[in-house]
Amino acid sequence: MAAKGTDSKSGNLSALPNVSAASAKKLVAAKIDSVAKLAKSSTASLQKAGLSEAIASKAIAAAKAATKVKSVAKKTTTKAKATAKKTTTKAKATAKKAPAKAKKAATAAKSSAKKTTTKAKAAAKATPSKISKAAKASVSKVKKAAKETGRKGGVIKVPKSVDQMDWMKRLKKR
Repeated sequence: MAAKGTDSKSGNLSALPNVSAASAKKLVAAKIDSVAKLAKSSTASLQKAGLSEAIASKAIAAAKAATKVKSVAKKTTTKAKATAKKTTTKAKATAKKAPAKAKKAATAAKSSAKKTTTKAKAAAKATPSKISKAAKASVSKVKKAAKETGRKGGVIKVPKSVDQMDWMKRLKKR
């Protein structure tokens, strides 16, 4: 994730799509040293830090997506732990009533808790890669458009005469 010679703060930021190591160093210098802080930042503050407007907006979008993924993963893990705790509690209560049935129930509860936690961890790992794929797809669309038209942006308005040029309009206003 992070290149050699970078600190862990810029390494976390450079792991996001559209945030290079140099951009991450600029962000850390501007005291935006976490993904959460980046998600809460405005494009203006990132531009003050030295990023272009386009990179700033893409970086903010990626940071928001990453924090959303993290919160979803955290909720899923919390839910899994709560379910595991409930099943374990039920198993213990059953164990007091009937030792043979309890042992069976405890084993089932333990395995279901493990399955739930494994599923939660797998979902948490899979979601960032989906976001990364979506970001890469949007970048490839821009590159494709750039190859086809030779440009990244929209159509340039070319004035038909000298009178329509901005500098001539300003001269006439004087």
